[in-house]
Amino acid sequence: MNYFLAIVGGGPAGYTAAEIASKAGKDVVLFEQNALGGTCLNVGCIPTKSLLYGAKQYYNATHAQKYGVTAENVVFDFAAMQKRKTIVVRKLVAGIKQRLNNEHCTVVSGGAKVLDNIRQVWRIECNGEIYEAEHLMICTGSTNFVPPISGIKDNPAVWDSTDALAATELPKSMVIVGGGVIGMEFATLYHELGVPVTVIEAMPTILPNLDQEVVQVLLDKYKKAGIPILTQTKVESIDGNTVHYSSLSSEESKGEVSAERILVSVGRRANLQGLEALEGLELNRGAIVIDEFCQTNLPKVYACGDVTGKIMLAHVASRQAEVAVEHMLHDQMVNAQMENDQMVNAQMVNYNAVPSVVYTNPEIASVGLTETQAESMEIPVEVRKLPMTFSGRFMAENEGETGLCKMIVDSRTQTIVGVHCIGNPCSEFIAAASCAVRNGYTLSDFRQVVFPHPTVSEILHELL
Repeated sequence: MNYFLAIVGGGPAGYTAAEIASKAGKDVVLFEQNALGGTCLNVGCIPTKSLLYGAKQYYNATHAQKYGVTAENVVFDFAAMQKRKTIVVRKLVAGIKQRLNNEHCTVVSGGAKVLDNIRQVWRIECNGEIYEAEHLMICTGSTNFVPPISGIKDNPAVWDSTDALAATELPKSMVIVGGGVIGMEFATLYHELGVPVTVIEAMPTILPNLDQEVVQVLLDKYKKAGIPILTQTKVESIDGNTVHYSSLSSEESKGEVSAERILVSVGRRANLQGLEALEGLELNRGAIVIDEFCQTNLPKVYACGDVTGKIMLAHVASRQAEVAVEHMLHDQMVNAQMENDQMVNAQMVNYNAVPSVVYTNPEIASVGLTETQAESMEIPVEVRKLPMTFSGRFMAENEGETGLCKMIVDSRTQTIVGVHCIGNPCSEFIAAASCAVRNGYTLSDFRQVVFPHPTVSEILHELL
């Protein structure tokens, strides 16, 4: 059978593209060698948040006296948390399967290999069968990056994030190599469940891509809570359960720290396996180069998600898939000289307005430019900031927390170019700030938006 679109990879980009194209009446074949949902659903976003929520419930119960509640003999069952996590993942995977259950979508389980392009038709092999398609979309995602540190390979004490999520028992102690988003979320999880944690980060700060004034709020809380965070520190080697490190700020400063488990989380790299036949495919730093419509330099070949190296977030992958499929449909209508009112209006991904969240406790949420980034672009900025305690709802529900919300404004045009918050539950209202940045709202424009009272989201209005 000849397909309109063949998709390699069933993560957020792949299953989103398959759903849109098949609902538009186009025949689609989707290949996935592991489980539908990809890294995010199976060994990333969803299982991590399921465990973090369990840890937060335990943490809240043991700190309930702040709210006039006394809970005695509070315990947690890590095995039960893991079981619940598995149930959540299975339900969501089943939901994806249901969404793709239509006459125009074929899902194939197995590793796909692109063979060639003959007469403008792409041929893909999977499980000994050959599939042909007019368009090809690469959604092969990313894999954990293993740094060249002596002692990592074949060390049973060393985990990556997948190992950590599959563990049936908590370690007695943990060293986390990497103070990025993944590292800090796991640091939160283990700390709140009572596991001693040490974080080692080579950069001058944890979460280096975020607003550093916001990050400092988290640093101060975690250091006060007793989490050692060693920044500007390089891991020299790992010997069994011991990490040997040196300070990058002092030549004489060396040290070591031991733990039952060592979690290495220093980033991810695009997965290009099975794409060797795509000769001439343009890459940049190991990721596939795409244009504003997610097209590669090869005809009728698109790429979406982590494999593009743009922003490795599930919601970016989904949006890229929407843009790519819309562009395919638009091109087909134009080539067929179709004139009707249903012509697809293909749009581009606005990477400047992509919200991001770090699910620590408290949460960090941000969108747009940081103060430092704006200044590096020579954008004159006005910085507006308030403690989150200016929100009555925040005060009522976050005893002992202060939080922070910053708004970065282009002082020439009074346009909002960035918003950065720390404080629960800022992940739930950062989309409002994303809309403001995406649509180029001025302060005057945003003042006309009515926020419900009492909500923590009102902090955005207070900044205006």
